[in-house]
Amino acid sequence: MSSEQEQLISLDFAEEMKTSFRDYALSVILARALPDVRDGLKPVQRRILYAMNELGLDPKKPHRKSARIVGDTMGKYHPHGDSSIYEALVHMAEDFSLSLPLVDGHGNFGSIDGDGAAAMRYTEARLSEAAMTMLENLDKGLVEYMPNFDESEKEPKVLPSMIPNLLINGTTGIAVGMATNIPPHNAGEVIDGAVAYLDNPAITDEKLLKYIPGPDFPTGGIITNADALPEVYKTGEGKLRVRAKTVIENGEAGRKNIVVTEIPYTIAGNKLKLVENLVSLMKDKSFEEIYDVRDESSKEGIRIVIEVKKDRDPENLLNGLLKKTCMEDTYTVNLLAVKDKQPIVFSLLGMVKEFIDFQEILYTKEYEYLLEKARQRQEIVEGLLRATDAIDLIIEILRGSSSVKQAKDCLINGVTTDIRFKSKDSEKQAATLNFTERQADAILAMPLSKLIGLEILKLQEEGKELRERIEEYTGILKNKDLLHNVIKGRLKEYKKKFARPRRTELLNVETVGYVEEFKVEDIRVLVDKFGYTKSVDESVYTKAGEEALKEYVHVIPMKNTDRLCVFTAEGNMMQVKAEKIPRSRLKEKGVLIHNLCKVDQQDVIFYSSYETLFDSMLLFITRKGYIKLVSGVEFDTNRNLMLATKLEDGDTVQSIIRLSAADILAENRKVIIITKSGYSIGFPLKEVSEMKKTGRGVKAITLDKNDVVEYSTVVSPETESFECKGKQIPAKKIKLRARGGKGQKASLS
Repeated sequence: MSSEQEQLISLDFAEEMKTSFRDYALSVILARALPDVRDGLKPVQRRILYAMNELGLDPKKPHRKSARIVGDTMGKYHPHGDSSIYEALVHMAEDFSLSLPLVDGHGNFGSIDGDGAAAMRYTEARLSEAAMTMLENLDKGLVEYMPNFDESEKEPKVLPSMIPNLLINGTTGIAVGMATNIPPHNAGEVIDGAVAYLDNPAITDEKLLKYIPGPDFPTGGIITNADALPEVYKTGEGKLRVRAKTVIENGEAGRKNIVVTEIPYTIAGNKLKLVENLVSLMKDKSFEEIYDVRDESSKEGIRIVIEVKKDRDPENLLNGLLKKTCMEDTYTVNLLAVKDKQPIVFSLLGMVKEFIDFQEILYTKEYEYLLEKARQRQEIVEGLLRATDAIDLIIEILRGSSSVKQAKDCLINGVTTDIRFKSKDSEKQAATLNFTERQADAILAMPLSKLIGLEILKLQEEGKELRERIEEYTGILKNKDLLHNVIKGRLKEYKKKFARPRRTELLNVETVGYVEEFKVEDIRVLVDKFGYTKSVDESVYTKAGEEALKEYVHVIPMKNTDRLCVFTAEGNMMQVKAEKIPRSRLKEKGVLIHNLCKVDQQDVIFYSSYETLFDSMLLFITRKGYIKLVSGVEFDTNRNLMLATKLEDGDTVQSIIRLSAADILAENRKVIIITKSGYSIGFPLKEVSEMKKTGRGVKAITLDKNDVVEYSTVVSPETESFECKGKQIPAKKIKLRARGGKGQKASLS
């Protein structure tokens, strides 16, 4: 067997995939996406805060470049790319995302509109006051440390958070096969809930809700299904309806304004999406009641103004907007966090319990640390006081010693060998000394000024104070109730510092349906020779000059509640609601009719409003010479597309002429048809039969092979001439003949 073959390792593909995916999933869950239930931070957030603390960026220090912070975090603790670290840093500085931002940003850190932060080389940051409550006790050894990724540094496994950060700031994250979505809460309420739990660890979910009634989003808004909160907090899962907060104000010219003052938390950081949504609804006429939309937001707060047209119901419009826009949205709650390297869905009570359990550990370690420090200091103070009583002997030892080591050995162990004393009594006294090593070091470092009577008095007072402190610390460590009182006292201090009034209202609001309403208005639909279509108010059309209107080959008067009926040469009819036709200025181009009613490549030859069509008769004349009258009632349909007339193979509709009842009943109305080859025929309108739309019609003129109808019209006895092929033709030149005949070949000039 060759050396290469000896190095091959045989693996089962399915087993390897399973193992690799499991390792990857575990890494995402524990090392990236989910927060620790104790400090409420994801690893990248914890590492950023720790790196900032190591740089000394507390709230009293100047801001430091974000690029420096990102570089330190990436190089020492989090080797996953600078962009992800900077995004996490920016998120912790967003006051519209967190109830208590953990980073104090300086510069462009983005906005609630959705604007991104400036590049990290331009922005600066430092720790916030809230972040310091999670970092200030790191030097007391309250939490365990672990090696960083390359074992060149140490980093904390968890931060000693003294506030319930996970509930106050919430979090969101998507791992493999699971996701967390914890809403932010009011800091004062959460602290009250924690204190209530300390007072009564047997507190129920229902009683805890009196202190923590529900989420309190930084963007405010309204939770409209507050009745769902008890079940959500008990199971750790559920859905909440979050609604924008609005007021209705009086606007200009007798209009009412719907003013959005707070937005749902689900669009925090993307307010522009809501504004664009409202503008698009106004432009495409989805809500006819909207007159205008303006974003008047500023540093003082959010103010999105929706102007409502006169005599429209703003409440009804608001109901429609809540349904059609993100002014009302669903927030999915999932209280998932990591405990002991296991992802667990917690109840609200469970999260509060985990926080208090963590506090008991932290405060126990803190007081053990303080007790040890006090005992060490007491040892030194007692040693210094003993030294002042035997200061002459100590000075004699120091003067008679040849080295510090020799003097220290005498102070600790009473070794007098090779030390020169003035007398044997001094040597005997020195042999009885038994200072501790810490006391000996303090004595050797003691300045002579400490021998002043006032300084000795201070040492005595300090010793007394230390004994009291040691007694206090020992009592707290031995008595859990006293420990809880300390935790409660500290939490109440944090409440004074961070509490603010609740922003999010908790209500139970029934969703009210939108009733579509229209103010009936007269409009004109204008179509130019290229098929570009738009609608204008009747007043705009009336005031327009002849020059401004000459480009429009079709002008259809109708109501804004009506439908535009579009007939094609292929024998089809399409309908477009007037509200779907863009309301434009005369100078604006409009939209192609083919885009409004999907006529594809068909040739549009006739337009009519539905109301006008319903009361009319339509005269159909085809290129192959067929003619018929069809009642407008035949086109009574709600379908957007229908067959308007039956055609022979290869035939198309040449023209459609709308006639009123008076036109049909009038005497001497004459149909005139002219063919491509120059044949013409005229016959009485009363000879044309009324038929169904499914009928082909009857022969109006007999055509030669390859000849087709090119022009047709209906004239009255008063008609002197009509225009055909750009020429004015005297009506009297077209002699009456029998319908269906060949027609006459004559010059029409």
